Amino acid sequence: MMKKIEIFDPAMCCPTGLCGTNISTELMRIAVVIETLKKQGITVTRHNLRDEPQVYVTNQVVNDYLQKYGAEALPITLVDGEVAVSKTYPTTRQMSEWSGVNLEFIPVK
Repeated sequence: MMKKIEIFDPAMCCPTGLCGTNISTELMRIAVVIETLKKQGITVTRHNLRDEPQVYVTNQVVNDYLQKYGAEALPITLVDGEVAVSKTYPTTRQMSEWSGVNLEFIPVK
C-alpha cells in the first residue's frame, strides 16, 4: 500500500522554488523526484506557504508543529499524516521507500 506524501514548503517565489537566479540543487532534486513519481502515477502533494497559507493553518499536524518549532521547521514532509522529515527535504532514498518506486537513478544525496 502506497503511503500518502505531502510536502509543506516554506514561502517560495513559485510552487517549485525553481525560479530566480540562485536555484538550489536540493529544490531541483526534490522537483525531479516528485516529477518522476508523478510519471509513475504517484501523487506527492506540495504546498507553498506563500500561495496556500490557509492549508498550514487547517492541517492540524502542521499547525501544531509550526506552533511548537516555528517557520524554521519548514519544509515539513508528512507521510500518511505524520511528520516524517522537517527542516530539510526527504532524501531520494526516503522517497523511494515511501513510494515503493526505485529512484536510485536520480543523483542521491
